[in-house]
Amino acid sequence: MTRAAVIAALVGLFTIPTNAQTAPAIEVFGGYQFFHANSGAPVAGFNSFNLNGWDASVSGYFSRYVGITADVAGSYGAPQINVPQFGATGIHTRLYTYMFGPTLRAANKSPLQPFAHVLFGGAHLTGSVNIPVANVSVSDSDTGFTWAAGGGLDFKVAPVFAIRAAQFDFVQTHIGGDNENHYRFAAGAVLRF
Repeated sequence: MTRAAVIAALVGLFTIPTNAQTAPAIEVFGGYQFFHANSGAPVAGFNSFNLNGWDASVSGYFSRYVGITADVAGSYGAPQINVPQFGATGIHTRLYTYMFGPTLRAANKSPLQPFAHVLFGGAHLTGSVNIPVANVSVSDSDTGFTWAAGGGLDFKVAPVFAIRAAQFDFVQTHIGGDNENHYRFAAGAVLRF
């Protein structure tokens, strides 16, 4: 009986480091997003502008290095345009993206964990403008295909928690029949299970 207990204890001790070295199977990210948009519209102030918002994603890993990510994000702002008869006015803009795709990560013992992904999905854009002087209010929305390619760097603080120090993505949307090229930066917290 004692011999069996000693063998079981030794097996348990040797499996602890193995379990500690396994990478988490699920990572949940949430944080801030800075979105640099290029509308392609030949209107000063609206052809290129910045939006702020949020980004959230869930990544499930099939192995230490390969997984799939679902990413949703929202960006908001009011770029200013100059209407000759009425002066400057803001176009209240909301852009939502929802994408899925493969992710590669460099799961290692270091506190720094880089990753890269390619995501595909859709984008929904809503814009509205209100000109009180002219008693005019106009809004429109459209949905289209989008994809993103990029990656980032997580700093592991604890076995179940990391800080996403930086995530950079090139994002292309196809809304209204045109391709628009954008860039986004995200940072926040990662829960690891």
